[in-house]
Amino acid sequence: MLNRENDGFARRRAFGVVALAIVLGVTGFVVGTLTWAIESFAPGVVGLLVLAALAAGLPAQRSLDTHVAAVAEALERGLGEGRRAVSMIVGRNPESLDEAGVARAAIESLAENFSDGVVAPLVWMAVGGLPGAALYKAANTADSMIGHKTPRHLAFGWAAARFDDLINLPASRLAALWLILAAAVVPGASAKGAIAAVRRDARLHTSPNAGWPEAAMAGAFGFSLAGPRIYGDTRIEAATMGHGRRVLGAADIRRALTLWRVALGVQAVALAGVALLAALSVPA
Repeated sequence: MLNRENDGFARRRAFGVVALAIVLGVTGFVVGTLTWAIESFAPGVVGLLVLAALAAGLPAQRSLDTHVAAVAEALERGLGEGRRAVSMIVGRNPESLDEAGVARAAIESLAENFSDGVVAPLVWMAVGGLPGAALYKAANTADSMIGHKTPRHLAFGWAAARFDDLINLPASRLAALWLILAAAVVPGASAKGAIAAVRRDARLHTSPNAGWPEAAMAGAFGFSLAGPRIYGDTRIEAATMGHGRRVLGAADIRRALTLWRVALGVQAVALAGVALLAALSVPA
C-alpha cells in the first residue's frame, strides 16, 4: 500500500522509512511486552529458561547448514537439481549458473548468512536481550524482502537496506574473525590466506559487510568468490573475494561447511568465555 509506482523517488523512500518504523515498532512492542510479562510472572531461573528457549530459535545455524548441505547433495546428482537447491538460498537467477557458479553461490551464501543469520542475532541478544535479537531479525527480514536494487524497491527499500548495513557492521567483522581462527585448525585451510584476503578484498565488496566473511572463506581455501552475478535479468558488477580458484564443486561446498562448523565452535568457546568473565565480575 505504501510503495506506489506513481510516487516520486523521494516520496517512496520516505514511505520506506515509515514501513521500517512500523515493522520495528510492532516487533519491539510485542517482544518487549512478552519479555516484561515473563520476567514479571516467572521470575528467577524459570523466567530465564523461558526467555532462553524463545531466543534459541533466532540464530539460523541449523537451517543454514541444512540448506547449504542440500546444494552439495543436489549438485552431485546434476546441474539442474543443483540450480533448484541453490535457488532456495540465493536471489540470483539460477539459470545463469553453471556447476561452479552454483557451488560459489552456496559458499557465498554460507559465509554471508553466518554473519547476519547466526553471529548478528547473538551480538544483539548480548546487547539487548530477547528484544534486541528480535528487533535485529525484524530489520534483517525487512532488508531481505524489500532491500533490493530493483526498480520496485530501490527507493522504498532504501531505509531497510541502509539500516541493515549499519546493524550488521560488528557481526560481519566477528564472523570473519571466527572463520580465520577456525582456518588455523581445519586441515587444508589457511588462516594466513584468510587474513590476507580480508585485508585486501573485504572493503571492495558491494556490501559493507558481506565481503568480510566471504573474503575470509575464500582466502582460507584459495577460492575466488563473488564477482559479477545476475539477479533476474540484471547483471551486477562486483569485485572478487580472493584471488584463487573459481571452478568449484560439491566437494568445495563440503569443505566450506567444515570450516563454518568449526567457526561455530570457536564462537561458542568465545561466548562461554565472555559469560564466565561476566559471572566472575558479579559481586558475591
